[in-house]
Amino acid sequence: MNEDNARAAAHLHAHERSLVAPKGAIPPSARETKIRHLRSRRSDTLVVIPARNEAADVGDVVRRARSLGYDVVVVDDGSTDDTARAAGESGAVVLRLPFRAGAWIAMQTGVRLGLRRGYRFAVTLDADGQHDPAAIEKLALAYERAQPACNVVVGSCVSRASHGRRIAWRFLRRLGSLGVRDLTSGYRLYDRTAMTVAASGEATLLEYQDVGVLLLLMESGCRITEVDIPMAPRRSGKSRVFESWPKVIYYLVYSAMLCTSKRRLPRPSRARPGSGAGT
Repeated sequence: MNEDNARAAAHLHAHERSLVAPKGAIPPSARETKIRHLRSRRSDTLVVIPARNEAADVGDVVRRARSLGYDVVVVDDGSTDDTARAAGESGAVVLRLPFRAGAWIAMQTGVRLGLRRGYRFAVTLDADGQHDPAAIEKLALAYERAQPACNVVVGSCVSRASHGRRIAWRFLRRLGSLGVRDLTSGYRLYDRTAMTVAASGEATLLEYQDVGVLLLLMESGCRITEVDIPMAPRRSGKSRVFESWPKVIYYLVYSAMLCTSKRRLPRPSRARPGSGAGT
């Protein structure tokens, strides 16, 4: 009897221990649910990569995104090298613009494809290797946890900016009442509401994908949140916005004009019926 009691007690103790998950462990059912949710979210997300003469790096970026389970479209913005071939061989759908239209129009083209094919989210990132596709998950989690709910998540890396660029950002933020710290980050997640705004005819009139697009999203009622992510230095080439002082000056003047024109003016109060106003 004593042996039987001891054996039963040992069995009960082992059962009790099995009910208590080790610290940090995920129960099998929760793990399976998480995996299914992750796969579903990735299948609902289109990665949009605008590229111009990025044959050296775009293939690696596409392969990394594809290995995580994302569909990828590369919009070739009038490249004169093998960008389109490198992207296609790496598993991306490639759209080739007939002429150089600029990074924002290339992004918008990819977002429109995402809307047409029914994706719930579009994530835009650069083709030069600065943006790690693995960070998409961080943007997605920020979207899910945002309180109140948001429509856009900006991947921010302020530390990459020079002192002069940070001064320019601060000036534009104040001028446009923008809450985003990293104004030039092209690493963004858009939900379908924001995708619709980004694909609109009004958005086509914009020249850059940063300040003007953020202002348009805000004016359209979209909520924007920001999450810190790491960014790598460019592997090759240089910024097409900040490559020379004339272009920097043009960009600042253009962005400042947008900030000024998009400022919300106080709406005139409407007369209430029977108040006698306007008589």
